[in-house]
Amino acid sequence: MRRRKFTAKFKTKVVLAALKESAGLSELAQKYELAPTQISKWKKEFLQGAESVFSTGSSSGKSEAEIERDQLLQTIGTLKVENDFLKKVCANIFI
Repeated sequence: MRRRKFTAKFKTKVVLAALKESAGLSELAQKYELAPTQISKWKKEFLQGAESVFSTGSSSGKSEAEIERDQLLQTIGTLKVENDFLKKVCANIFI
């Protein structure tokens, strides 16, 4: 038997339906052709990761511009260290 792979979008849809509790796990499992234990597992994973959505200081809370800025500052820092090293090496060669 071949294992099925599910997208994050599908898993989220199933978990949200389970959280609404408009239908029981067995009904949802039948509707989405899944095992009830699979839905329970996804629900547990979803709830454990939900806290990170509201946490501050995480990269998921940063805008694209802030992420790009951080990457550029890191690159500048690396280049500065390399530049300083090369200046020292060149100064020693030409003395």
